[in-house]
Amino acid sequence: MRIETAAGFFAAFVAFVLYKLCVLVIKARSSPLRSLPGPPSPSWIYGNLRQIFTTGSVRMQEIWVERYGETIRYKGWLNQDYLYTIDTKALSHILSHSNDYQKPELARFMISEVIGEGVVVMEGERHRKQRRILNPAFGPAQLRGFTEIFIDKAIQLRNMWLNELSEHGQGVRIDVMSGLNKMTLDAMGAAGFNYDLDILRPDGKPNELADAFQAIFGPPTGKPAVFTVLRFLFPPLRYIPTERTRRIAAARAVIYRVGMQLLVEKKRRILDAMAEDDKSETRHLSLENRDLLSLLLKANMATDIPVGQRLADDEVLAQIPTFLTAGYETTSNAAMWCLYALTQDTELQQKLYAELSQVHTNNPSMDDLQALPFLDVVVRESLRLYAPVPSSLRVAVKDNTIPLQKPFLDVHGQLRDSIDISKGTTIDIALLALNRSKSLWGDDALEFRPDRWKAIPDSAHSIPGVWGDLMTFLGGPRACIGYRFAIVEIKALLFTLVRAFEFKLAVPADEIIVRSTVVRRPLVRGEPQKGIQMPMILRPRQT
Repeated sequence: MRIETAAGFFAAFVAFVLYKLCVLVIKARSSPLRSLPGPPSPSWIYGNLRQIFTTGSVRMQEIWVERYGETIRYKGWLNQDYLYTIDTKALSHILSHSNDYQKPELARFMISEVIGEGVVVMEGERHRKQRRILNPAFGPAQLRGFTEIFIDKAIQLRNMWLNELSEHGQGVRIDVMSGLNKMTLDAMGAAGFNYDLDILRPDGKPNELADAFQAIFGPPTGKPAVFTVLRFLFPPLRYIPTERTRRIAAARAVIYRVGMQLLVEKKRRILDAMAEDDKSETRHLSLENRDLLSLLLKANMATDIPVGQRLADDEVLAQIPTFLTAGYETTSNAAMWCLYALTQDTELQQKLYAELSQVHTNNPSMDDLQALPFLDVVVRESLRLYAPVPSSLRVAVKDNTIPLQKPFLDVHGQLRDSIDISKGTTIDIALLALNRSKSLWGDDALEFRPDRWKAIPDSAHSIPGVWGDLMTFLGGPRACIGYRFAIVEIKALLFTLVRAFEFKLAVPADEIIVRSTVVRRPLVRGEPQKGIQMPMILRPRQT
């Protein structure tokens, strides 16, 4: 009986695969994108994806733009056509019609397996419902309270590095990527749900929640998760356990248990405050209850929210790993690339230090940080040139026509001012390439030049981003909800660290290579065994 069952399962799997392949072949041959120019495909299975992963997506795509134009097609999984464009009118259309262009089901499946069904994963009405409740937690007033946490964690990181220099000598090579990751994860624990992950304390050990999170988001391999793709395409395979699925299940169980304890306790405190009818208490939570989870619960329990619009406890719990994921590596990555840029220009680094040293406190407020003009343009320029997330994919949920700002010549020599796409077409939103476009920013677009922000080109104002004429945080209804949070945290990190150290790259700049999966991660050429790293030499400043 078992043999018959296995044989039946295998036959069903083979039939399903053949069916899918037939569908894909028909789709490829009928794709309206066939008339778009683009690079040849080196692989029937991976298309151009391996080129993107191994060379750093933005560099490869910049080469394609120079060769084929700003609106092209390239090949994805199983040689399917992907639309790639840096046309601002096209991107504005795609981002503003979020119901028509949604995140790929495969990406949502992979993310939800790890962090659950939080606001990053949801689409349509469920996304709007979650976002409506989350929005109040990310306002400017709430950020003022978080700034104290960011500065405190940045000081802990500074002290950790000072101790390392004291113990090993000032010439020691320090991986700033590792330290920044620890800081942002610790900060998200405190700001996200008032939970100390104990990652930065020299005398402390990461607790079970930190261990669970790091078990899920271990060092990335950069290799396509082929079996994960198969599990998505053929759902019965999801019942076959793997080492990865066991690890994730165990870690998620810890996150759920600890998260439920936090949720119950925070709800009790909010209900107690409501019972006392103390409006000042419910409107202005004490510092220890001003974390994102408390603010989310408070908004969700507000009397003016209809019961049908409130989030269930499981939906609230899903935001805990979402907070950690969204605010962890992208922020540390952005700060790391900013420090990298400063190592390439000692005059700029000294100019920034001169401005920061004029602040007569080690614990600035958010307003203090926002009042530093050179810090602001350094952060803007770094987020332009080194955006952590190079691209974001969308899939058309119906046949559509995308308008273009700049017409292009198709492979038949016809001038076209729009693109017809079919349902299921994948679209690559080129965040970083648009930030670095010479047609928008000028011939020096690939240079780190903070002073460009004193006179932004008019063409850059057409970029449909939510912040600062940049695509770094996307735009439209699905723009990054925590972009203000990230900017203040990056500024807090730079304020504390640049005041404390001079930074110098420990290897030649051309030895730093980039691998892109979701974020752009640095490696050192010839040191693959060390994985992701950004080695620097730190020299304490004289105070």
